[in-house]
Amino acid sequence: MPVKVSVIIPVYNPGPYIEDCVGSMLRQSLPPDEFEVIFVDDGSTDDTPARLDELAAEHAHIQVVHQENSGWSGKPRNVGIDTSKGEFVMFVDNDDYLGDEALERMYDYGVANEADVVVGKMAGKGRGVPVELFRVNRPHANVENAPLIDSLTPHKMVRRAFLERTGLRFPEGRRRLEDHVFVTEAYLRADNVSVLSDYVCYYHIRRDDGSNAGFQRFDPVGYFKNLREALDVVERYTEPGPLRDRLFRRWLRVEMVERLSGRRMRTIPDEYRRELYDEIRGVVLERFGPGVDAGLRPAQRIVAALVRADRYDDLLAFAERQAAIAPAARPTGVAWAGEAVRVTFDVEYLHADTPLTFSEHAKAPDGTPEDLEGANAWLDADAVARFGQATADLLVRERSTSAQYFQPVTVERETVPSGEDGRVRLVLHVTADIDPATAAGGAPLGAGLWDTYVRVGLGSWTKDCRLGPDAGPDRPEPHAGVVGGRVVLPYWTNEHHNFSLDVDRAGKRLGIAAVAPEDIRGDGPVLRVPLPLHVAAATPVELRLTGPGVPPVDVPATLSPGDGTGEGAAGRATLTAELPLERLKGATWRASVCLVPDAPGRRRHALTPALRVTASGVRAVRPPAPAAGGPQRPGLARRVVRKLRRTLRSALGR
Repeated sequence: MPVKVSVIIPVYNPGPYIEDCVGSMLRQSLPPDEFEVIFVDDGSTDDTPARLDELAAEHAHIQVVHQENSGWSGKPRNVGIDTSKGEFVMFVDNDDYLGDEALERMYDYGVANEADVVVGKMAGKGRGVPVELFRVNRPHANVENAPLIDSLTPHKMVRRAFLERTGLRFPEGRRRLEDHVFVTEAYLRADNVSVLSDYVCYYHIRRDDGSNAGFQRFDPVGYFKNLREALDVVERYTEPGPLRDRLFRRWLRVEMVERLSGRRMRTIPDEYRRELYDEIRGVVLERFGPGVDAGLRPAQRIVAALVRADRYDDLLAFAERQAAIAPAARPTGVAWAGEAVRVTFDVEYLHADTPLTFSEHAKAPDGTPEDLEGANAWLDADAVARFGQATADLLVRERSTSAQYFQPVTVERETVPSGEDGRVRLVLHVTADIDPATAAGGAPLGAGLWDTYVRVGLGSWTKDCRLGPDAGPDRPEPHAGVVGGRVVLPYWTNEHHNFSLDVDRAGKRLGIAAVAPEDIRGDGPVLRVPLPLHVAAATPVELRLTGPGVPPVDVPATLSPGDGTGEGAAGRATLTAELPLERLKGATWRASVCLVPDAPGRRRHALTPALRVTASGVRAVRPPAPAAGGPQRPGLARRVVRKLRRTLRSALGR
């Protein structure tokens, strides 16, 4: 088969962190004869070279290139390009990994949209990744119609014919930002770029030991020299004007203003902070005209202006105030609405844990404020003037991988008098629906713990926070739901009392075992059991009956929604099953429920009451209590004795 994708992985002393990367290559849904993996070992001194050689000997689609250490990732990637045979090449770092369907989905998406570059959705585990870029799929993207410039890491799929046609390669040698130079040129020269956002393709991982190259302190002189090379690429392929200014603004905002803002600015050691400041100021004065600053938000423009004016002390003071500003999202309701979890919450920004207030009468300055009082007045005026465009998004994020997805929301905005003269609070009232069947970019939520985050855009700030803490003793606690082939438990985390979802993981917390015998009803062969569960419609489940010395009996059953009348109370479901009395009569049976019978690795949840079956019907009884002073688990004493005997025999060599 022709090779569709060549995966190029530069390798240098990854230690055990390479195993997740290797595992993801072996799990790809693309058949092994349709892709190749090229590990380029850049002179590793640990056990990795031998590990890779063993891997290549076992798998025909994996190969290893060994070379002397080049000092950085540029040359290994170029060697991989020259070695590759695929229609596309995919760049992966040795401590990251791919989603299991990443290569197949990205390749098909690139072919369908005739893309030269395919950008797959990223999840950052301890690392920042673009958020707005992956809000929706973008089959035909470019630097003018999409925030592509926010994603400059090399982890893209690129058409090899495009690389050959343009001669595009990574800068080599020990240096920084080689990926910025390569990716920026690729964006600007590609006929089409496609952004795939409905599946997490790339998992960007921060090592537990913090040894990723991107987290090491850098030499400011060398770093900003390399940054200028990325700016050179923009100048080479764009004309002076709004587009060039907008692209330049990415480096001013991310690499300069954000380093000198808020908590990030305050936590840098002073001597190193001065080095950064001096180099940043040099680039700002040398390369960025007024049109670059003009598109920044007011807080960012203030930082840029203070840098231009060489007001270092004022920059520190401004950063200290900004560091204390953060959003808070307070839940006001959680309930099931059909097959979705409906969450309502209020959002506003706080300053030092106190609601941030704004002057309704503040006016934006004609130019850059001359002092910090004027700067703060500008922020007030901007937030109030643009409050009608303020946003709050709800995202669900899987705890183990950090894969996250936007959920549909509606937002109402309220200006609340603060009790001070002419000052107000700006509050957002949000309603969000989390449908487990579609919440993962149109796909069902996978099994795991899903935390909720709120992304708040107001005035100069766009920041994230957890949804919570809860509203105290009266907090809403809906039952678990059986919806969309999933068992979903809305719950509050133990430590910080934030809102999360447990998908297909909860057991005892479902409360099924707490059903009392008097709640269970038998009407001839028909058994009815009220369960603390939500279902939106009649849902098939399975009841398993287990008796002494006989095979278990599985009985089809149905969960029906309660409506506050008749069989079940609102918010509670009723399990109904017709039992084969002739087969079961004359014995007492223990019962368990499988809530998703079609799921692999089916889970069963035990009912505490036992079921006594006669020829005329069934009734619930309390299970027999263990004998006083006897073992709590049948046979436990015998198992302990047998284990002790085995241990003694082993010790005696018998």
